[in-house]
Amino acid sequence: MLNILSPLSNRQSFCDRIGRRRMLQIGSVGMFGLNLPGLLKAEQSAGHPAASTKKSVILVWMHGGPSQLDTFDMKPEAPKEYRGAFSPIATNLPGLDICELLPEHAKVMDKCTVIRSFSHGNGDHWAAAHWMLTGHLGANGSDRAPRQPSMGAVASHLLGPTMPGSLSSVNMNDGGFGFHGGAWLGVDHNPFRYGEFSYGNEAGRLPSGDHKSFALVDGLSEQRMVNRVALQKQLDSVRKQIDRNRTFDAMDAVNQQALDIVLSGNVRKAFDVPQEDPKLRARYGEGWGEQALLARRLIQAGVRYVSLNTGYFDDHGNIEPALKNKLPRHDKAVGVLIQDLAERGMLDDTLVVVAGEFGHTPRINANAGRDHWPQAQSILLAGGGYRHGQVIGSTNDKAEHPTSRKIGVEDFCATVYHAMGLTKNDQLIDLSGRPVNLLPSGEVPHELL
Repeated sequence: MLNILSPLSNRQSFCDRIGRRRMLQIGSVGMFGLNLPGLLKAEQSAGHPAASTKKSVILVWMHGGPSQLDTFDMKPEAPKEYRGAFSPIATNLPGLDICELLPEHAKVMDKCTVIRSFSHGNGDHWAAAHWMLTGHLGANGSDRAPRQPSMGAVASHLLGPTMPGSLSSVNMNDGGFGFHGGAWLGVDHNPFRYGEFSYGNEAGRLPSGDHKSFALVDGLSEQRMVNRVALQKQLDSVRKQIDRNRTFDAMDAVNQQALDIVLSGNVRKAFDVPQEDPKLRARYGEGWGEQALLARRLIQAGVRYVSLNTGYFDDHGNIEPALKNKLPRHDKAVGVLIQDLAERGMLDDTLVVVAGEFGHTPRINANAGRDHWPQAQSILLAGGGYRHGQVIGSTNDKAEHPTSRKIGVEDFCATVYHAMGLTKNDQLIDLSGRPVNLLPSGEVPHELL
């Protein structure tokens, strides 16, 4: 569907008496009240010096929180009720052993950094996730509304995509849990949304689609679409006015970029994963693996920030069979992604970061599971121009708390921002018109620099 309408034809008006009307809708991207031009609006406001770089981020978010003892901080000498069911295996980084369920990770640890001493004090899923994904406290278990824009939304606002005619941010498998949206920056900085959603219909749902969302439909040819845009320009004699809510400004440029996506097809082609080499697709595997491959293709197509949610890793009971099912699929997605990026020469410009909202209890509970434990978590980093092949920090003999180099939430966010050329002191203008820093505090760990 392609709708081109006068901006004054909408009867809905706002306090400035200016009607707001979506100017261009292409395919199914217009569903949930946001269309392709709205998603592309971010590029118009991207004036930060780093906007011209190719620096990008793939965040693999482990819903529910990964167990540090069952991934990167194994304690084989601890009592069984702490160490769990799995054995460590050697990696290609001498001295670093990881869980036996992560053999693809083991091949690339020389390209990675494990932070074992990440720690914070919030055991609420929603509050901790909001904190880590935005750098600010906000939501909690009883009030789950996003209070601050996500790091992906900030990248959309300040930087835009790495290539003209692309999307700034894409999220896979959000499920209403991850706070990957724009909050007060506006819905135009929400990510394009793709994948499975397991938490129902939440308020302010983000746009959804796949490669078919960018197709020409309803019998439209490229020439017909160009002609209709030309007609719009002839009829639109009223000077476009900027919406005070920052929703659609510079509409001519946005319309042109929407056309670029549909006509040139770079982003559309990125979503068409079946066109990829079957041997590589087999290496990644299905499900999360295929989505990790899509993440790489999206980065190639100019997307700045891609978030892929795997999980759910909140295993309060029967953690052994649960991880036997999930970790091998997660392993192929992340391990092969890092290998693939490195083989293509893309890893230095692309930060791959793997984390959840907290770790899990060192001691296995009466239900053979692990409970929430924000005091210690292991985080994995690869690429992004950082120094790798190392472990930062340590925990005690039961992985209960850091014993050296404690790293906090703001440090984590500062590290993600730095990989894109942003700093904690870069500023946004909030709804009251005041400048606010991206982060209240935080430093990139010096070991990475």
